[in-house]
Amino acid sequence: MPSLFAAVRGFMVCGFRSGLTAQVYANACATRAAAHRCAVQVRLDRRSDGRHRRCRLSGVADDQANVGAMSRFDSIDPTRLRWFSVVAEELHFARAAKALNISRQRLSRTVIELEEELGTKLFVPGAQPTQLTDDGRVLLEQAPDLIAAAEVVAIEPESVTAASLRVGFVPGVTVSKWTRIWAERFPDAALETVPVAAAEQLDALCGERVDMCFVRLPIDRDGLSAIPLYREVPVVVVPKDHPVSVFAEVGMADLADERVQEDHAVDDAAITLEMVAAGVGLAIVPHSIARLHARRDLVYRTVTDAPDTEIALAWLTERTRETFEDFVGVVRGRSERSSRSPARVETAGRGAKSTGGRGGVQKAVPARRAAKKIPKRRSR
Repeated sequence: MPSLFAAVRGFMVCGFRSGLTAQVYANACATRAAAHRCAVQVRLDRRSDGRHRRCRLSGVADDQANVGAMSRFDSIDPTRLRWFSVVAEELHFARAAKALNISRQRLSRTVIELEEELGTKLFVPGAQPTQLTDDGRVLLEQAPDLIAAAEVVAIEPESVTAASLRVGFVPGVTVSKWTRIWAERFPDAALETVPVAAAEQLDALCGERVDMCFVRLPIDRDGLSAIPLYREVPVVVVPKDHPVSVFAEVGMADLADERVQEDHAVDDAAITLEMVAAGVGLAIVPHSIARLHARRDLVYRTVTDAPDTEIALAWLTERTRETFEDFVGVVRGRSERSSRSPARVETAGRGAKSTGGRGGVQKAVPARRAAKKIPKRRSR
């Protein structure tokens, strides 16, 4: 890790007063460009008064002159520093090994390798009990800063690759197809998908937890742009041995004498279906919700005359950007080579309604096994 190695240069130049200083400094200068090293060194060499110490050992060549020099090592492993710190604090190899959950032999070998890497003894040879050398005490003092610097360097690449688009989705919406196409078409633009409760879909957008969201209509569209995508037929969920289970589809009139749970939320579908299984009452839910919470002891059948639900892709109009248009193209099935045209959306105060992509509004229909062999129930 180049930045960690640069950090070693920082604390050793300004801290070590022994032969360790000159050797490690010379090796450190040879491994990475001076500009990269400087960023970490400044964090470690800041004095309490806010100024930076500018230390240089006599007889050591300038950084640029040593860039091409061969080094005996490329970086300091932060794990070695952590293990060394435990031994230095415990002053007992056996207890340190137990605390680290590793063998004493492995710990001793690691410390020896670290001493060889630094070119100095960190512990007094043969001392009983274990004692630190002067260089060991300096390294113990500086180790927390070095480890912290290594963690900062490890985190920095993640911030660079932060998601460029966060897309939420409510229960019942499957986004895997679109995320796969996005990854193939825009490999350099990270896409993060965020599960969102249906009751929180508007808050997720307004609170900027997500950039776009697959929502279940209706939703307050004030300040929102929305593209209706498809409709879902409702289904009634019943126990496997219920009389309704023998029919392919039913009407609301067929359920008139049945006890049907009302006012249940999509987000609580698992509990609702558990109550169906317990015989509390039937439940009418969107097809995707029934499929999402499918159980062996329950079946679902299409309800032909119950209100359907609609899924749309929505975002805050004022936050619209080019990336949104790219994602809309993926969702609507636009080919990669097609020329992009502004998506027709529904917005507050505008009556335009999207056709939902090629083929118009799609209607999800559940599979009907052996429907021809099942008699259709007549309304009473």
